[in-house]
Amino acid sequence: MKIRLPVRKAILERRTYEAPAEGRKGKIRLDFNENTSGCSIAARKAMGRLTTKELATYPEYEKPTRMIAKYFRVRPEEIALTNGGDDALRVFFDTFVESGSHVLVCEPTFPMYRYYAEIAAAQVVALKYSATMEFPIEDALAALRKKPRVFFLANPNNPTGTLVGEDVLRKLLKVASHTAVVLDEAYSDFSGMTGVGWIRKHPQLFVAKTFSKAAGMAGLRLGAVIAQRDSLAMVRRALPPYPVNSAALAASVAAIKERRTIARYVSEVARLRTWLTKQLESRGARIFPSAGNFVLGDFGNHGAAVFRSVEAAGILIRERKDIGAGFARITLGTEAELKKLLRVLPRSFRSAGHD
Repeated sequence: MKIRLPVRKAILERRTYEAPAEGRKGKIRLDFNENTSGCSIAARKAMGRLTTKELATYPEYEKPTRMIAKYFRVRPEEIALTNGGDDALRVFFDTFVESGSHVLVCEPTFPMYRYYAEIAAAQVVALKYSATMEFPIEDALAALRKKPRVFFLANPNNPTGTLVGEDVLRKLLKVASHTAVVLDEAYSDFSGMTGVGWIRKHPQLFVAKTFSKAAGMAGLRLGAVIAQRDSLAMVRRALPPYPVNSAALAASVAAIKERRTIARYVSEVARLRTWLTKQLESRGARIFPSAGNFVLGDFGNHGAAVFRSVEAAGILIRERKDIGAGFARITLGTEAELKKLLRVLPRSFRSAGHD
């Protein structure tokens, strides 16, 4: 008997996204924008207090949802918890996107927008950040007037570090009358700006949150979608009944009750961002302004050789050939980790061939 599986055309035609996540143990990990300081002690203790019975039964969400909603300064009916930030993005395709419909993005950006769009057989309209990594406001306004189903905007953007300010966001929302505007705020803790306070005025605005970055809990997979109550009700229809595990709930509640660890990390990132930028620029690298826990740099024509030497020393950074030869994104790890990186890098990228 010959077996032939009825695979969807969109799956057969799309490229598989392979995250380079294996073989990283024991190395200095400055490639995935993780919080290399780790989560709070309070979060770890909270997970340790889970009983065997609690692990054997489905979790209850009402109390932790209420506490997380308070942390984000919204009402419980304005937030839905998800299995990580990626699932917080996937749900918009399940809710709003049909085969052949249009999804608007601005690249380079987080690849999961395109990933999910291809799976949904959607048409991706991709705008471009400028050579100086500025957001293309006029192109975005023109594209929104064509009423795409969803517009994904990472703010700050990964990997450029670009932050779209309130004036620009206000213009985008004014035009997007028939589009779900998804503000991906994975890195908003480091920028000091959030669109959460705008949801009641703009029912087309959805804010995606994650505990993977500032809270240091990427391994636990906890995200959230925040929106006006009636708009979020539509999104809830596409969510499974038990999307978040007990450990993630316990750890997140403990982390936001303690809060000091998150605040210290955010403050340290701001300091190290300024310091590392100066260090790299003094060596001739071109570093773009960043509002995240990472910096994007152009290290010149010989950048690829430099990146290989860095990896050989057990330090991982994220090369970005998609932006250009010699580009890389560097996570702001601890000061000790960054000093190890600087010891491996050449004293001058110009003498190393930087143009």
